Amino acid sequence: MRPDRHLEAGVFALVLTVAVMLGCATRDTPNDAEPIAVEPVTTSDATAQSAKSDAAATSEASATAADGSHPRYHPDENPDLLTDWGQLTLLDGRLEPAVGVTPYELNSALFSDHAQKLRTIWLPDGAPPATYDSEATFDFPVGTVITKTFWYPSTTEAADRVRTARALSGELQTGLETSAVRLVETRVLVHRADGWAALPYVWNEDQTEATLQRTGDLQRLTLVDEASGDETEFPYVVPNVNQCAGCHATNHTDGAILPIGPKARHLNRTVDFGDGTIDQLDHWRALGLLDGGPASSEAPKSPVWNDPDESLDARARAYLDINCSHCHNTNGPADTSGLFLEPDNPLDSHLGICKPPVAAGTGTGDRRFGINPGRPEDSIFVFRMQTTDPASMMPELGRAVPHVEGIDLVSEWIASLDGSCS
Repeated sequence: MRPDRHLEAGVFALVLTVAVMLGCATRDTPNDAEPIAVEPVTTSDATAQSAKSDAAATSEASATAADGSHPRYHPDENPDLLTDWGQLTLLDGRLEPAVGVTPYELNSALFSDHAQKLRTIWLPDGAPPATYDSEATFDFPVGTVITKTFWYPSTTEAADRVRTARALSGELQTGLETSAVRLVETRVLVHRADGWAALPYVWNEDQTEATLQRTGDLQRLTLVDEASGDETEFPYVVPNVNQCAGCHATNHTDGAILPIGPKARHLNRTVDFGDGTIDQLDHWRALGLLDGGPASSEAPKSPVWNDPDESLDARARAYLDINCSHCHNTNGPADTSGLFLEPDNPLDSHLGICKPPVAAGTGTGDRRFGINPGRPEDSIFVFRMQTTDPASMMPELGRAVPHVEGIDLVSEWIASLDGSCS
């Protein structure tokens, strides 16, 4: 046994139309702003948890939090309320994982209009651990529930005004003070007997509950840049249940939905629980969430895309991997493009080097090659990251604003590449 765990109406219509056709991808503080209060758990908590006996593990798995919630698996029903999953607790204005639910983080995360994310995972008591894989998503048992809560640092002016929170990508979030943040949505991925299902829940104005919105949602927000003070109005789009497959159906052949983040290279990192760091893969094994695989020091590891201590090439490849390769891989929805952006692919035409577009239409920006070495201003990659035209931008969904830092990174990388396209 082991322990348990978001223009106008026309633009919105166009975004959703493109989404249905093409699929979905998912979504930083003025200097005088109040800091976000994040509640850590401690390493000693984690150590004690992993050392519990089977009897104690069973007791904790069935424990109920002070707000009455406990984690549960729904094999057939899609509850209307997020609380019915019991994965998160909200007590005294603090949102955090429920008893037995594990927070986790990735080395590099998908850009989602500067939204931050609180990630959790839970396996039912008695379920076997996930099976390790060196490249693919871990093989999780039926009953696994994964959540991702999208939030922004709030402002004092109005609920629809949010702040950026630029920091080193991948800082572990283990809890949120709701008075300091704007909760937008929580996405639930549940592994059922017939495969994974994706369900979007949208938080109410009082931030006391999130309700299932199968048709998605649009929220008009104003993003206040932490450094410059610039303001950007944008439509935050919550995908509907069908659009989620556009990203999560990473294999074009079978069309099955899978989680994207829980892979060895994304999870292989240290996490800080407040009084020291611990290797996340080893932590999962200690908790009974994962079985097999080498020691963390021997496992694949993706760099943090904005860590200046990592090489330029590694950071750019990691950024393209987490933002693009779930579609742009040899079996993915974009396999016919011939553009494969997984991190171990060689620097050749399949990575976009001197590669003319297959069928990008206006998406080329009148540029001839995906990547023109040494010339980012002439590369389709950069154009598609810069544009907000729904018919041309990449990713196709999940963002309404350009990711300036990501564009700068990829541009710098392309500028560093040797060679020329004839």
